[in-house]
Amino acid sequence: MERTPVTPATLPPTAVVVGGGIGGLTAAVALRRQGMRVTVLERAPSLEPVGAAISLAPNSLRALDVIGLGDEIRALAAWQGDGGLRTPSGRWLARASAAATAERFGGPLVLLHRATLIDALTARLPEGTVRTSAEATLVDPGDDDHPARVRTAEGELAADLVVGADGIHSAVRRALFPDHPGPVYSGFTTWRVVIPVPGVTFASHETWGRGRIWGTHPLKDGRVYAYAAALAPAGRPADDERAELLRRYGDWHEPIPAVLAAARPEDVLRHDVHHLAEPLPAYHRGRTALVGDAAHAMPPTLGQGGNQAIEDAIVLAHHHADLAAYSAARLPRTTRIARQAVRVARINMTANRAVMAVRDTAVAVLSKAGPALFLKSFDGIADWHPPTESHTRPEPGADDAVCSEQPTAGQD
Repeated sequence: MERTPVTPATLPPTAVVVGGGIGGLTAAVALRRQGMRVTVLERAPSLEPVGAAISLAPNSLRALDVIGLGDEIRALAAWQGDGGLRTPSGRWLARASAAATAERFGGPLVLLHRATLIDALTARLPEGTVRTSAEATLVDPGDDDHPARVRTAEGELAADLVVGADGIHSAVRRALFPDHPGPVYSGFTTWRVVIPVPGVTFASHETWGRGRIWGTHPLKDGRVYAYAAALAPAGRPADDERAELLRRYGDWHEPIPAVLAAARPEDVLRHDVHHLAEPLPAYHRGRTALVGDAAHAMPPTLGQGGNQAIEDAIVLAHHHADLAAYSAARLPRTTRIARQAVRVARINMTANRAVMAVRDTAVAVLSKAGPALFLKSFDGIADWHPPTESHTRPEPGADDAVCSEQPTAGQD
């Protein structure tokens, strides 16, 4: 195949982002602020997120500050209150203070619906930047002398940078690192619901049982966000997931029975949890880089999957002209956090009663000793700051949103 020369220096550089999730859209906004012309290719027919809510820690909120979105998201946060850990009987193991979190890490921990964040990011992109129902295949990752190339149903796109933001089963990752074993099953599955539960008030909490956890959080709009996780074989969905939740959690403390009573079977989303147990050798090859789950999928036990995708996007934009520097900045940090998430999953999902007893006692002791000790596990995570040096150039006009296109023939 004849290769197209790199975009002339007289034209703004181009970027193609494969995947329109949180990481991909954040990268698109950040790259535009660096003066790049950006196209986002999303295989789904719309950008409506598959999922429910997302918890944003101070690290990702500071990353969003770089693209002028941090304060807007803080203001839109559905929940900024206190919470804690409980046992299935309802006993509090630990209390977490929102004020203590903000004081320790320089900002709040906020909860909002994923759709709110997706909408806010999309609003910062010109019309036509995002193409839905757009399957994309990386044809060539590019090199110092030639652009990367992506094939779509409408032809091929040549770009100075391709961003693989296509999730845990990333086709871009497979093209870059075909010998990598890919994701493995984490040993547990998750359920999520966002529903109204009239007349129920409660403090935000996560409850740890034997091989099972449950979380319930009030949202600002009056709805409730609840999630559950349990040890289970992969790929065995129940005929009625609400009934499955009732079987597993129906005798746990309030408001869990009330949430289950208000839920319909169609309200419940179930997903097996996979992660990348073996780190990638790098997060780039040639002119192509990976962000988010495509690079470092991790269990949700630290609530950092989306947060790290946002960090990736901001750091990638900062190093867009030097992808080796991007890999060097991101791979050690995300590998450490992913391994910590695996360790936490082994502890809070344990089915061993002796380990449970030690775990619960340790959590209670740490909590009584002071909130700072309980929050210490997030040191080095929530206190992260983005690169400070700015090379931001004026954004290209809306008419320049798409990349140079060669009209050749042819989740998670």
